[in-house]
Formats: sequence, C-alpha cells, structure tokens
Amino acid sequence: MIAYIAKRLLLMIPTLLGALTITFVVMQFVPGGPIEQLMAEARAGVGGGEASAYKAGRDLDKKQLEDLKKMYGFDKPAHVRYFEMLASYARFDLGRSFLQNKEVWALIKEKLPVSISLGLWTFLVSYLVSVPLGIAKAVREGSRFDTLTTGIVLLGYAIPGFVLGLLLIVLFAGGSFFDWFPLRGLTSDNWEELSWPARVADYFWHLALPLTCLVIGSFATITMLTKNTFIEEIRKQYVLVARAKGLAQKRVLYKHIFRNAMIPLVTGFPAAFIGAFFAGALLIETLFSLDGLGLLAYESVIRRDYPVVLGSLYLFTLLALVTKLVTDLLYVVVDPRVQFGAAGR
Repeated sequence: MIAYIAKRLLLMIPTLLGALTITFVVMQFVPGGPIEQLMAEARAGVGGGEASAYKAGRDLDKKQLEDLKKMYGFDKPAHVRYFEMLASYARFDLGRSFLQNKEVWALIKEKLPVSISLGLWTFLVSYLVSVPLGIAKAVREGSRFDTLTTGIVLLGYAIPGFVLGLLLIVLFAGGSFFDWFPLRGLTSDNWEELSWPARVADYFWHLALPLTCLVIGSFATITMLTKNTFIEEIRKQYVLVARAKGLAQKRVLYKHIFRNAMIPLVTGFPAAFIGAFFAGALLIETLFSLDGLGLLAYESVIRRDYPVVLGSLYLFTLLALVTKLVTDLLYVVVDPRVQFGAAGR
C-alpha cells in the first residue's frame, strides 16, 4: 500500500507539469495578451491599476510599453518565465493577478464562499434525495412508481441548468409572474443586522433558485447508478441464500445488499464532493449574480489574466489528482478484498 501511494504521488508530478506546460505554451500563441488588454483599456479610458494613470485616448509610446512589459515580467524570454512559474508553484505561490493587482490566493479565497455554498449543498441534496430514491426504485423495479420517477429524473437531466434558471427567474424572481426570490448574492444587504435564525432563513432564501438549477440535473446520474447497483446485488446468489434462510426483506436489504451496493457510491464521494465545488457553474453564477470561482476563471481567460488562469489550473489539477488517489484508497477501506499490490499496481 505504501509503495502504491508513493508511486501515485510521484506520478502526480509529470501530470501537473503536462497540464501547466500545455496551457503555458498555448498562451504564448493566443492573441491579445494582458499588455494588449491594458493598452486597450487605457485608450478607452477605463483602465484599472497602473493603466489608470494614462489618459483616455492616448496611445502608449515605446517606453511606456517596455515599462509595462518589465512590470509584468514579459521582458523575459518565455522559457525563463516558465521555469520561474514552476519554482513559484513548487512553493505554492500562485502569483499576483495582472488586472486586479491581488494575490491569486486572495482572489480564490474571496470567491470560495459562493463556491462552497453551491458545491456543498448541491452535493448533500443530490445524495440525500437520489440514494434513497434509487433504493426505492430498485426494490420496486418495473412498478408504476419506478416508471414515473424515471421519467421525472430523466426530464430534469434533459433540461439545461441555465434554461431552468431563466424559467425560475421569469416565474419566481420578479419576471412576468411572482417576485418571491432575490436575484443577487447569497445574503441581503442588512444580513449583519439580522438575528441568527433570520440569517439562516435569508441565506437559504437566496440559495433556493440557483441550488434548484444545479441539483435537478444531478439527480438522474446518482439515482440510476444507485438503482442499477442495488438491482445487480439483489440478483446475486448470496441474496437468494439469505432469503432462503428466512431472513426478513429489510434485514437482507440493509445488512447484506446495502453494504456491497454502496461501494461504488462511497468511493465516488471524494470526486463528487470536490467536483461540486470546482466543476464550475458559470452560467448559474452569471444568471443569479453570484461571484464564484466559475466566474473568476471565465473572466481571467477572457481578459488574459495569466497568473489567475495558471494558478487556478494548478490548484484544481492538484486537487483532482489527490481526489483520485483518495478514491482509490477508499476501495481498500470499503472493500478489503481489493489489494493494489496483488494486482501488480
């Protein structure tokens, strides 16, 4: 086991290097870099940070252009900047945003509350609803309940989240019908003045519509996975033996079937949990004016804010690799029959 973990940790290094290298190389050929962005903003009179010092409509001369390149490190050859980036990332220094003049870590921390709120509750609601529903469908396979619920969850899966979001806004958020839910942020402006019960209610009031858009589409995958896994276990020989011994249906279901059928779901928890945080919900964040990591990543790519793009990529790739390792290790915890060494891994 220790040898397997060490091997997987070592394999993370070339994977990280590959992702960062490909992205870095692509960025060298993408037109309209951060310097061009600053020049365009300066000419339009809307520049921020250092660019705001230049008057609207004034072209930057060569000296000013060289000063900007030196300020952001573009006076150095690409290979020098590449190895400096790797050295910084080895120290977990993600650099500083070109356009927002903040540390990348600080920007990520600012956006985390939104991503945590959306990710955590999407994960919890999806599993708390889908797993019991999947078990009920497996026990009642072929019944009217099974057919009806399958149609409902597949319909939810087929509707894009942003389309459902637009529909909910029109119906319930001040569109053409009712004005029951807010459209901006996770809390009201007077949130600090509210009592704790009122704060909790206000928080979920703001979260209701975006959370509905995110969880509706995730029900189908988890529900059908749970149902099919339980059906597969129900048909196995050990279940027939347990029933032949006269064990009650609930005892067979929850003591014998449940433990084996939950292995794929439990081992998928880490990936689903991290994915709910960082998979991104750009359109939902935009629709409901939620400033999260999805919107940060999108704006960074559009505005060529390379430190934020590469820093976010580095962090998310590292988290994905660690999550994959934890998922593999969970197989051993949940099912001791799995032995990596015996499989030649």
